[in-house]
Amino acid sequence: MKRRNKIIIIIIMLIIIGLGVFIGSIFLSDSPTLTLGDKSILVLAVDKNEQTGGGLDMAFMVELDNGTLANYTPIYPGGMTHPNKTAPGGLSGPMFLHDSLWNGPEEGIENAKEIVEYNTGMHADAVVIIYDEGLDAIIDSIRPLEVNGVVTNLSSVDIVRQNDNYAGYAGRDTGITGNMSRGDAVLVLAKALAEAAEDPGKKATMTEVAIEQYSEGNIVMEPEDSFIRLLATKGFESLT
Repeated sequence: MKRRNKIIIIIIMLIIIGLGVFIGSIFLSDSPTLTLGDKSILVLAVDKNEQTGGGLDMAFMVELDNGTLANYTPIYPGGMTHPNKTAPGGLSGPMFLHDSLWNGPEEGIENAKEIVEYNTGMHADAVVIIYDEGLDAIIDSIRPLEVNGVVTNLSSVDIVRQNDNYAGYAGRDTGITGNMSRGDAVLVLAKALAEAAEDPGKKATMTEVAIEQYSEGNIVMEPEDSFIRLLATKGFESLT
């Protein structure tokens, strides 16, 4: 797999590795394992304050082969709808993937899994939600952050929008002239964080903040014990 396709995995695992402090609980867990066979993790990147429940801006399907990274597929939520659920919150028409978390993460996780499977055929065995507030806290903990060699004070959402061609469509701020796909724009941010994490001190700081953000609900995992078992059994390096 090309390195650029691995970058987001480094960040995902950096976010969840802190859960290793709870490793003892896996021996009492009956949750499904991600370490055997072909398994997939659906990663949802969410703008928490865009709307009720947060607006889902980007999704990724991470495929594992016996707990080791095998493939990675970016999924842009635009146009993807639920096969039979209607739009939440009084919106008209079918439920879009972008709005799947309207009623909160517990219901939203199931909505997102069903929408992605219906539209792509990809089944998710586990889900990670990363809210922009959690990602921003991680970014802020290791500033100054360099993106493509240039120091930036932008938030995670604005870094993506700066490069995203969707953000340059007619009607939005004319100062935004992004020319990338949404997936590539997210990878620009992920690459910057991966480069920062090469510094052991910054990596430790990012991990500590990730644990805090998990405890505050800005990072959500389901089923939680499956991720703990994955890290305990396979370790960090097999996933990066």
